[in-house]
Amino acid sequence: MTGFGKQNMAVLVLREADDITTVLRQALDTAPAEERPGLERAMALTAEAGAVPDAELRGRWALRRMASAGYEGPPRAVAAIKALRTAERSLSLLQAVNLSKDAEAVLGGQDAQGGQDDRPAEPEAK
Repeated sequence: MTGFGKQNMAVLVLREADDITTVLRQALDTAPAEERPGLERAMALTAEAGAVPDAELRGRWALRRMASAGYEGPPRAVAAIKALRTAERSLSLLQAVNLSKDAEAVLGGQDAQGGQDDRPAEPEAK
């Protein structure tokens, strides 16, 4: 799932939900009655997957890459960014920081073990 997008992003989100939905719809049009419920469920799941925001997909990916490097703590920690850059050597520091923000958003402000993140909130930009 790596690639190049904006200058500060190194993870390209690939979406094939539309293509999959088209194939499922074609199959549903000609499906016998006993296959319809399964195809309808598949279409609903595809629609749900296609509705996930890019930032969430990047965050999930970053969490998996951090875990692959053996990191299990909060995603915005310096050690998390280091783990991410260890797992994906082509990431710049800025890219890794941005991905760690996406990862933190996926966890909803909780650390990887499910506890509340006790870091002070960043001041708002004026």
